[in-house]
Amino acid sequence: MNHPLLNESLPDLLALASARRDESFGTRITYSPKVFIPLTFLCNDTCGYCTFAQPPARVEKLYLDPEDVLKIAKQGARQGCHEALFTLGERPEDRYEVARDWLRERGYDSTVHYVAEMAKLVIAETGLLPHANCGALTKAELEQLRPFSPSQGMMIESINPDLEAHRGAPDKVPERRLATLEAAGELQIPFTTGILIGIGDTRADQLAGLEAIADSHRRHGHVQEVIVQNFLPKLRTAMKGVRACPSDDYLWTLAAARLILPADVHLQAPPNLSDDFGALVDAGIDDWGGVSPVTADHVNPERPWPDLERLREVTEGKGHVLAPRLTVYPEFVRDRVRWLDAGMHFPVMDRADSEWLGRDDPGQFWPEKTTAADTVADGAEFVLVGHRSTAWYSGADNPPPVFLSDDPNRERTVCPTGAVADVLDGIEMGQEPGLDEIATLFSARGPEAVAVMELADRRRKEIVGDTLTWVANRNINYTNVCTFKCKFCGFSKGPLSLNLRGTPYLLTLDDIAERAKEGWDAGATEVTLQGGIHPNFDGDYYIDVTRAVKDAVPDMHVHGFTALEVTEGAKRLGEDLVTYLGRLKEAGLASLPGTAAEILDDDIRAILCPDKINTEEWMDAHRAAHSIGLHSNVTIMFGSVEEPIHWARHLVITRDLQKENVRLGQVGFTEFVGLPFVHMASPIYLQRKARRGPTFRENVLMHSVARLAYGELIPNIQASWVKIGLSGTHQMMNAGCNDLGGTLMGENISRAAGASHGQEMTVQDFTKFAESIERPVEQRTTGYGRVLV
Repeated sequence: MNHPLLNESLPDLLALASARRDESFGTRITYSPKVFIPLTFLCNDTCGYCTFAQPPARVEKLYLDPEDVLKIAKQGARQGCHEALFTLGERPEDRYEVARDWLRERGYDSTVHYVAEMAKLVIAETGLLPHANCGALTKAELEQLRPFSPSQGMMIESINPDLEAHRGAPDKVPERRLATLEAAGELQIPFTTGILIGIGDTRADQLAGLEAIADSHRRHGHVQEVIVQNFLPKLRTAMKGVRACPSDDYLWTLAAARLILPADVHLQAPPNLSDDFGALVDAGIDDWGGVSPVTADHVNPERPWPDLERLREVTEGKGHVLAPRLTVYPEFVRDRVRWLDAGMHFPVMDRADSEWLGRDDPGQFWPEKTTAADTVADGAEFVLVGHRSTAWYSGADNPPPVFLSDDPNRERTVCPTGAVADVLDGIEMGQEPGLDEIATLFSARGPEAVAVMELADRRRKEIVGDTLTWVANRNINYTNVCTFKCKFCGFSKGPLSLNLRGTPYLLTLDDIAERAKEGWDAGATEVTLQGGIHPNFDGDYYIDVTRAVKDAVPDMHVHGFTALEVTEGAKRLGEDLVTYLGRLKEAGLASLPGTAAEILDDDIRAILCPDKINTEEWMDAHRAAHSIGLHSNVTIMFGSVEEPIHWARHLVITRDLQKENVRLGQVGFTEFVGLPFVHMASPIYLQRKARRGPTFRENVLMHSVARLAYGELIPNIQASWVKIGLSGTHQMMNAGCNDLGGTLMGENISRAAGASHGQEMTVQDFTKFAESIERPVEQRTTGYGRVLV
């Protein structure tokens, strides 16, 4: 073989490989937080370099029992791992009668069968995602594992059939391993493979192996990552005296792999097998592989994993950012109907963030199990049982990770050179970020994310100053009966005949007036009116509600009725929006909330709220309101099924409408409100069709990026304390937010979804909060005037 790369020098290859990696994957380098489950040390093969495989006489147990498997997996869940790597010898039952007997006595016809059952058990009990690494398998065996192992793997090692290292290894015959790789592609299994260098192979052998892998991927698209692993000699092996793979040879082959493999294939090198693992970044890798905070590398037990902080430090020192991933790479999760068994869709989604990488909040992750609540009232219909996750999520009391300190003199974060830095530089020069640039900012990780947050806070200070604001408001959710079937909503009920838990209710006009008066007497300047779309309402109902409030409290600001409500009201009366909204304004309506927006992207709305108003109808309602002098706000409910590009579209389309308002000299959006998806009692989550809300990083970035995207067009960025919690809100106020929202007297929509941050804040609470972060605070009106106390 006379491959053209054979004549390339190491420096040239490193430069080309790094550039290729950066072009494909930017600054991000991933790793999989995992736990090793060594199911059996028995093996059909005796490779000259292996210390993993052992004969029956040298093992304490022939196979790990289910209890052993769960014990290890649960340790991983407690440490925030996402992957359960099943490591084992190949086909031990082919060599050892005791292995065959052990399996047969327990009802298993093969080791692969036992792996499948243990993978199923681990998913059900811990939520960890199995990665089966069972060696050379038949198509039927790969298919047997697919329902319980979202990804699988097998190293090709070498396509040279004459290596002394593989003399006693019938399963290492290249044809068998290449056939397994092909079968995985035919079955559409996301697959990990790779080569082992320094075991007697030549550079030509290595390049030929990489070319074979690349060709298989071009046929099937299934190779998600390729591992290039360096040989290290081990005591008590036949190759104990063989020289370790030289570092330069290793770097050369890594760089060559990056250039040979298709651009969408990830390149991995294990960090624990190199003393200077930072040098591997220079060779073009974009993944560190599985790194365990719990278990040793059972294949290389003499080489401990680097501490995750050390891994992050080295990665960032090379100008990159570190991100956890799942066993399945994002490209395959995004196209999960093709690549994953249907039963694996939710387990994978449940551990994923909005980019389909692994959730990066520290803490325990467990599959959530629910039971019907004993008492519903205005709370959630379901409560969590069993193991509780301790990682942050919206609506829970778990503490968030810390991105930003309160120190006003902290050093400005240096953003690594790359796409995020380019966008931030443009914003600082006065450029407006477009759709793709906004989506890029949402992808920020590590120091990139902190740089986004810091710039957003500098822009906040320039636009609105340091003062925090809040509004005293009374929420009146006048009915929880709704004809629409929004799949995220835990608040709305059907009629009792539908046998839904909780009591459907409809307040009378007198009830509404009384609650408005109670709010006024408690200091509220605003009443917020929202409810379900009751089948018996006509459009005059909303006008009657508005009048009832104004008759009871003439000076109360009526902030009411979503775009869905006013659109439905106008439709039921046969009126156009401007006419109908004019009648509401005449009755006393002063502004519209931005809710019912969810995500302003119709592909996502088709999933979340298929029978609701579409994006253009939401925009039309607010455009009509602005045209007659009713201001409103922008909300976004994020973190369920959508991706950052959908968030970016939401920001751009609402920014365009605000520009239109400015051009026409009319009122428009006063604020942006990020509403993280509260998943616990949400129907779409209980139906196993959504993620468990945004990560805390995504939550902060949503508000920071909104600040940068809107600039002075929408000067106020509000954090939802009822969904985020005060400890999370604390950081938000240092990341571009300036508004704390309302006192929310009587709020129960978030509680119905499972939020546990309370229903009301007081003047004293807001004052105490502002003092804790050493910022001034003022009460505001709905339109951001100041209230003199």
